[in-house]
Amino acid sequence: MEDFYSILGVSRNASDKEVRQAYRRLARQYHPDVNPGNEEAEEKFKRINEAHEVLSDPDKRRKYDKYGENWKYADRIEQAQASRGGDSSYWSSEGDDPEATFNLGGIPTRDLFGDLFSGIGRGGFGRSSVQYPVEVSLEEAFSGATRYFELPGSGPRAPSRRLEVKIPPGVDTSSRVHISSGNGRQQDIYLEVTVRPHPRFRRSGPDLHTEVDVPLVDAMLGGEVAVPTLKGRVMLTIPAETQNGQSFRLAGQGMPHLNSLSSRGDLYATVKVVLPRSLSDKERKLFQELKGLRSTRR
Repeated sequence: MEDFYSILGVSRNASDKEVRQAYRRLARQYHPDVNPGNEEAEEKFKRINEAHEVLSDPDKRRKYDKYGENWKYADRIEQAQASRGGDSSYWSSEGDDPEATFNLGGIPTRDLFGDLFSGIGRGGFGRSSVQYPVEVSLEEAFSGATRYFELPGSGPRAPSRRLEVKIPPGVDTSSRVHISSGNGRQQDIYLEVTVRPHPRFRRSGPDLHTEVDVPLVDAMLGGEVAVPTLKGRVMLTIPAETQNGQSFRLAGQGMPHLNSLSSRGDLYATVKVVLPRSLSDKERKLFQELKGLRSTRR
């Protein structure tokens, strides 16, 4: 997810006044009333409001500066008692291939959450299994992302350290990052991924589904329309007499496969025929003629 400071276009040490000014300028630019029917502007406006809500509140901003997108869980994290040790961590996808792993570089991560969830979710053989939620946007699931966690020091005076965790492309809801407890600790910790719903795309495994507006004339006579994808827009040829609700497959324009990043799913574009408004007298006459012609064929 794009950093809140980047969304508002301000530095991390920006003053409250600079944050307010940036918000007001961008809110005017992307407000839905100024951009009617522009879904991209509407989504941008939502993100601007979200960023302002956090950065304009001193307590939320402090938590965001320290924990990034996990600022909502700051209180729970800060209550944890840190556990120490060096362990390797890896990604796993519980849905498609439980054995698929992605090395995170052997970063010491056991003290990431320490005993925060100690005693919760007991598993077999005396081990405990705990989960910690991490949200990503569909764009991040497509391209990959990075999350930062603040790790407490090993003692009262030891400095904390910042852990960088890379999220690979292709993750889906229920993909998990496993943090091995190591050193004989009977505990498994998982970062459980949730991919947020997208205003334009619906995901089904590696495939994406979207709607595309097609003018009535193009649906009847054929034409080309621009279809949004997560990498930009592509042109789709609409054949003559295309029906409302008809779906077209755009091969390779879907999500990357988690365990085979060189291949991608497909994008299915469903036609939404847009009827004309504010007809001129000539247009209305032509439709009346068409109606007469069609009625003679019944």
